[in-house]
Amino acid sequence: MQLQRRSLRAARVSDESHRVTTFELFFDLVFVFAFTQVTGFMAHEHSFPGVLQGMIILGLLWWSWVSYSWLGNQTHVDEGIMRLGLSAVMVAMFIAALAIPEAFTDLEGGLSGPLVLALAYLTVRVLHLVLYFYAAMDDKPLQRQVIKTSVAMFAGSTLIIVGAVIGGPAQTWFWLGGLVIDIALTYLTSSGGNWRVHSAAHWTERHGLVVILALGESIVAIGVGASQEPVSVPILLGAVFGIALSVCLWWLHFDVTAIGAEHRFAALQGQERTSAAVDGYTYLHLPLVAGIILSAFGVEDVLAYIYKTEDFGLLGSFALFGGAALFLLGSSAFWRRIGGGWKKWRLGGAAALLLLMPVGAQLAPLGALALAAGMAALLVAAESLLYAEARTSIREGHLDGPH
Repeated sequence: MQLQRRSLRAARVSDESHRVTTFELFFDLVFVFAFTQVTGFMAHEHSFPGVLQGMIILGLLWWSWVSYSWLGNQTHVDEGIMRLGLSAVMVAMFIAALAIPEAFTDLEGGLSGPLVLALAYLTVRVLHLVLYFYAAMDDKPLQRQVIKTSVAMFAGSTLIIVGAVIGGPAQTWFWLGGLVIDIALTYLTSSGGNWRVHSAAHWTERHGLVVILALGESIVAIGVGASQEPVSVPILLGAVFGIALSVCLWWLHFDVTAIGAEHRFAALQGQERTSAAVDGYTYLHLPLVAGIILSAFGVEDVLAYIYKTEDFGLLGSFALFGGAALFLLGSSAFWRRIGGGWKKWRLGGAAALLLLMPVGAQLAPLGALALAAGMAALLVAAESLLYAEARTSIREGHLDGPH
């Protein structure tokens, strides 16, 4: 009876044995839908301003998701009040995702799409602060850290709501400013702060899963693009090259990098672990996810114009090659922070993809996709051959890995 009364007063703090729960996986499903909505938004807008707006929306989604990844590591979110709270968050986030198609252009009739998204986002962030403060009930330094973070959240969210009310071209810049302020102030208040990372295994697994979710969206994008046309040889080839690109991105992160990072992260303790969590995962996983979503838009664009024999165009090429390059840059920076060295082949691969962007714009869409997938496969093959010994070492649990 005493244990039951205590559970109503305080959430259960995690420890090193804590792992990702099925409820957290269930919680992430709303973000799968939201990622799909972002890709669909960029495909519908089909412009460089639309890509910028899509990346802003993705930033808001990421900042929402990553906030709850910290909460899930602090406490058992599948129990008691925490479970009820995250269920409410799922509803708010799903509402935000439903409003994404109208995020910057409100349709006639009904509610204001931008304002619905902004208010749903604010609800998600406020619920996070409330639940985190509750989870830190017996940890006063952590509660003070949550209060510090609330300054960044309210400052950024205020600009986002103002932008939604104003609308028009100014909304994009208000939302971008709100997101940047939130991200920057959070980093400043988190450096040397009192955040806790209780379980290294939970932390790395959670962030690995969100990359998988983004890769899942890249697979969905292939299906969405292919479903618009009758099955044909070009459609099948586009599907093959699109899947090949997704497999290569998965390989580059999960074959060695994620494993090596997990080993190194688990060896850290205290403030060193927290600092690595902030830099390597909260911030440097964003370009990984953004790169995947952007390249998914590029693949969907290829399949939408699969029978086109003239130029693919700079927009599609930018998404396809630029998205993959962003992923490689993020991957190299992530390993630099966690592993201690730059992945030089990935930096070179990113440079090559950026240089090939104008070439891809001049090719037919299917040719551009084949070129992007071929470059990614070449990088996978080069790293696998050149670092075969180091690859075996790191997969067997040793801390040394390729640079």
